[in-house]
Amino acid sequence: MESFSYQIKRTPRASKTRIVVTLEKIEVIAPFHISDDRLHQFVKEQWSWITDAVRKLKSRAAQHQSLAPKAYHDGASIPYQGKTYPLSLAPTDLKKIKIEHALTFTAHIPHAQWDTIGSEEIRAAIIRWMKINVKMTVEQLVCRHGPKHQLFPKSIVIKSQKSRWGSCGIHNDIAINWLLALAPLEILEYVVVHELCHIQEKNHSKQFWALVAQHLPNYRSARLWLKQHGRTLMLGI
Repeated sequence: MESFSYQIKRTPRASKTRIVVTLEKIEVIAPFHISDDRLHQFVKEQWSWITDAVRKLKSRAAQHQSLAPKAYHDGASIPYQGKTYPLSLAPTDLKKIKIEHALTFTAHIPHAQWDTIGSEEIRAAIIRWMKINVKMTVEQLVCRHGPKHQLFPKSIVIKSQKSRWGSCGIHNDIAINWLLALAPLEILEYVVVHELCHIQEKNHSKQFWALVAQHLPNYRSARLWLKQHGRTLMLGI
């Protein structure tokens, strides 16, 4: 039998004993009147369930590992629009790092920094490049979908967000999470259309989803993709 440590937490709000399993800890939540011996016996009785829960959590965590390379060096794999591209470094006479993308990502490093440049500086330059390109792509998508129902945002902002892919404010200002640069292009398109449709429909009513479907008849596949892969995207690069 596998061995796990666990903590006992008594609270007046607990009406019965329950076990909470996370990657960080196993916690037994119990009322004050239940003895330690009874709680230890309860854990022993539930050990098979606890072991199974821990294994499932570890398996899910392994499936949601960051897309980021361990270091941003020559040959590293850079995620972008649902694919990965090799990174190459090249010296340049420019004074700042310049990022280019075609069949590969190329980081042009100033001669003065060639021997001292760090992985984090290259990463930061790639993120800046992605934010700029996401903004350009979002603007193109707005031009494609906006005229159909006169859905034009007051402004477009690219943000770093930890829990949202996009938002549409009360004044129709749209914000898009730059991490969508890592997803296939059709996923970014879905999020942009989603927020554009909130200009007309401020909730998630049947009318809202019908409007989304008029722009993207297959939008459900994009929603499903985000549910399956969104946690990985949120880890960033």
